[in-house]
Amino acid sequence: MPLRETLARVDADLAASRVPVARQRLRGLVSSFPFDLTLRRRLAEVYRLYGDAAEAGRWMYLEEDRNADETAAFEARYGSPGWRMKALAWRGPEAMAATSFAEGQLVAVRTACAEELGHPVDWDDPASYRDGLEEKCEAPSEPWTVGGVLAGVGCLVGALAFLAIWVNGVVALFD
Repeated sequence: MPLRETLARVDADLAASRVPVARQRLRGLVSSFPFDLTLRRRLAEVYRLYGDAAEAGRWMYLEEDRNADETAAFEARYGSPGWRMKALAWRGPEAMAATSFAEGQLVAVRTACAEELGHPVDWDDPASYRDGLEEKCEAPSEPWTVGGVLAGVGCLVGALAFLAIWVNGVVALFD
């Protein structure tokens, strides 16, 4: 699906309060267009709707006007440079960054990771920094947020409703 069409769907999802769907669409776009800082910024805005400062900080990490509290939350959740490299979901050379600030952030994370591991690492080769993920710290855990709990409850209610409809259909077959 083209970028503009997907962004229009994101806008429609947000207008209809389908925040989880909008978030997933934006995550897909960031994966497809890792150099587009505006997509990362939009994803940070969605995470703010959830009240998730660490994820907002994650997606604003390459922006000069980022929020210091969100940045600190991101750095605390993703405590090692290897985890930050993985979390930033960057691909390619840092020179592809849209701004010199973003390029500097990417270089700093990669350099810190290489220094910690004692060998060169590369954004396009997750195996080069995988040791930093397995040995240095556990997978980051995310605290529960009101939005996350509500999304989970909504999924549970939807699943139960589907199950009830299905059971009624099966019972009707035998009547």
